[in-house]
Amino acid sequence: MSVAVEGRLGERCDDEPAIRIFERLMRGFDGAAALRLWNDTLHAPYGKVAAFTLVLRDPALLRRLVLGHSPLLLADAYFRGQLDLEGDLYSALTLKDHFQHISLTWRDKLALARDAWRLPRRADTRLKPSNTMASRIARSFSHRHSRQTDRAAVSFHYDVSNAFYALWLDEQRVYSCAYFENADDSLDQAQRNKLEHVCRKLRLRSGERFLDIGCGWGALVRWAARHHGVKAHGITLSRQQHDYALRRICAEGLQDRVSVELRDYRDLAGDAMYDKVASVGMFEHVGLANLPAYFATVRRVLRPGGVFLNHGITHDEEGWNKTVASEFINRYVFPDGELDCVGNIQLGMERAGFEIHDVEALRSHYALTLRHWVRRLEANREAALREVNDVTYRVWRLYMAACALEFEGGGTGVYQIVASRRGAPARLPLTRRDLYPAAQAATSRQHNPTGLQAIERSIA
Repeated sequence: MSVAVEGRLGERCDDEPAIRIFERLMRGFDGAAALRLWNDTLHAPYGKVAAFTLVLRDPALLRRLVLGHSPLLLADAYFRGQLDLEGDLYSALTLKDHFQHISLTWRDKLALARDAWRLPRRADTRLKPSNTMASRIARSFSHRHSRQTDRAAVSFHYDVSNAFYALWLDEQRVYSCAYFENADDSLDQAQRNKLEHVCRKLRLRSGERFLDIGCGWGALVRWAARHHGVKAHGITLSRQQHDYALRRICAEGLQDRVSVELRDYRDLAGDAMYDKVASVGMFEHVGLANLPAYFATVRRVLRPGGVFLNHGITHDEEGWNKTVASEFINRYVFPDGELDCVGNIQLGMERAGFEIHDVEALRSHYALTLRHWVRRLEANREAALREVNDVTYRVWRLYMAACALEFEGGGTGVYQIVASRRGAPARLPLTRRDLYPAAQAATSRQHNPTGLQAIERSIA
């Protein structure tokens, strides 16, 4: 890739090794990228408009990238402020696949190494080391999935700041895949659609006992009680989610129908306690080795004839193997999180004694959801930085944008699986027809935007 150079006189000697490295590493890249160096020199592609610009503030990063060959270095440098991105974030993220599949001759490797050692040793004087980065790296998690480590992993991800999440989630505060009946649905509408879709799939009836495992900020239990008349109970391991959910339950006057507690799913008491059980966006935290115990617990607390809905993320490979993507997620976002393919999830449910009635793929819905979240986070950047540090903001922005591309590309999926205890006839219709008539009109009639927004403001 040929580049045009704009810069300051007398600093070209510092630039030449960096230019050569950039050109070799970007060879074959299906896109147009520019590079701005630590001395403000800009290197732009000839004859093309760059979709994004990499702003390199520390030559040491380029040296480590050449000698270390790890795509995670770019993410880590972005979080630390050694690297910045201007322009289209999604285009910049395609560099991950480019660097993973880059092919270099031995002459290329020798030339890169030679130029790497010729790079200047100094960093940009404006660059300051991040003293908050260590708090955003999950160093002590080993996928043991004890009660203590699971609680710590959930706290690492969710106990960031309730106000931070409120800036980019919907008004119900749903932190899982929305359900878009139309591609141009607002995020608020799509999340209302999802809450109602889950309740319809469970065929909730007034007076039933309903359990939400991993209830988050309480959106589903509140919705199920308010619109379907159930007695709803939610459990979470996040202190901040729990406290917020309790405040909102009180603000909406649902104390007699909705309860939430801090509890590990393994500590759920009793047998056949609930008519319906849902788990939405939680089982990814369970760990593959613990899935049999998780499904066995759900089966134990579910009454014969009851219905269980498991909503969770999967990927296109069996098992949770060490890759750039899995290492990134476990290091910066979801410590101890593990995914498997949907076939293995269904097999695990069947081995635990469940009969599967329905499986729905929502991959395209999650891609849309994530793009909404990224836009809202970026639009509220200044407010976000009053709640969290710059490292946390960058982690969430990059993570959600990268996930959107993963869902769009098919490497990651999300499925809702409806099941019941084998041997006990489930009270389900013969067809899915009841799920869809006038669903959009129903959710619109049931929702009171002004009232819920007032409640949200009063307890935020």
